[in-house]
This record gives sequence, structure tokens and C-alpha cells, in this order.
Amino acid sequence: MPEVGHDGEFERARQSAEERRLVAAAAQGSSVAFEQLYRRHAGKVFGLCLRMTGHRETAEDCVQEAFVQAWRNLPRFEARSGFGTWLHRIAVNAVLAQARRRSERVGAEASVEEQIAESVADGEVGDFGADLDVEAAIASLPPGARNVLVLAGVYGYSHEETASMLGVAVGTCKAQLHRARQLLGRRLAAEEDAT
Repeated sequence: MPEVGHDGEFERARQSAEERRLVAAAAQGSSVAFEQLYRRHAGKVFGLCLRMTGHRETAEDCVQEAFVQAWRNLPRFEARSGFGTWLHRIAVNAVLAQARRRSERVGAEASVEEQIAESVADGEVGDFGADLDVEAAIASLPPGARNVLVLAGVYGYSHEETASMLGVAVGTCKAQLHRARQLLGRRLAAEEDAT
């Protein structure tokens, strides 16, 4: 009886080799290869952006910006990390830049937290059934805590990777993750008590 683990390892190695081939072809200007990379990663990048922004339209804009930047910068991709990790870094930068632009436009009228609370109340986070409660609770977290929770808690990046992506110290990352988990736990418990 063959071991299941070997099949999974073989499939991961095959997919990794295929992705490296697509990245190399796209770096040489193949739009067909880049489209395949887009199809492989767009869903995960959108999920990351949606969780970080709390707004469907803003997340879509960030995804578009991330893939445009990836296409422009692909010839300089050094493969020190995987393509997906590199793309997530670009997406995080797009989200942070979008947040700065929104903050500049909104000015003193409303904080980012108030905007997120309004979007959750308006149902802009999306209709994902039972997952909506968790997604809404994540979206309602303060931006620093939310971003760390999404990257480290949801996507599994290390504290070092998360801190690097967000441009903060590792200690800050750890503190924000702890804070996010506490706030999320309280919010979900309050929702459960209210039902």
C-alpha cells in the first residue's frame, strides 16, 4: 500500500516546479504564463486584501494594484521566497498604501476603525454565512491588530515575515497578534452571548 504522504509531497513538488516555470516565462513577458499565475493566486490575494481592508471594493482595487505591480516587477523577482509570498508582500503594500490614501481623503472626519465599523454595519464585508461573524469581527479590529492577525494568524506567516511585510518590529508584531486575539475573542463571545 503506497504512503499518502509521498503522493502529497510529489504533487507539491510538481506544482512548485510548474510555478517556477510559469514565473520564468512571465518574467520573459509571457502574458499567458502570468494569467495562469493570476488564476492560481487571485483568490488568496483577494482574501488577504478583503480581510485587511474590510471593504470588497477596496480589496478588489488592492488585488488589481498588486497584480499590476507584480507584472511590472516580475523581471526583478529574485526567488528568495516563493512567488506567493512575494505576491502577498506586494498585496500588503497595496493595502497599506490604499489605507494611507483613504486616511488622507477622509482626514479628521472619521477614523479607519469608524469606517470599518460602518462597512460591517452596511454588510460590505460580504455574505459568507456563518463565517460572516468571524470575518466581521476581524474587520472590526483596529488596523494594526487586524493586519497582524490576518498575516500571522490566518495566513501563517512567521512573526518575522509579518513584521517585515508591515514594516514594524517583531515585538510589535507579537504584541499586536496577542491584542488581536484577545479583542477577537471578546467580540465573538459578546456576539454569542447576544444570540
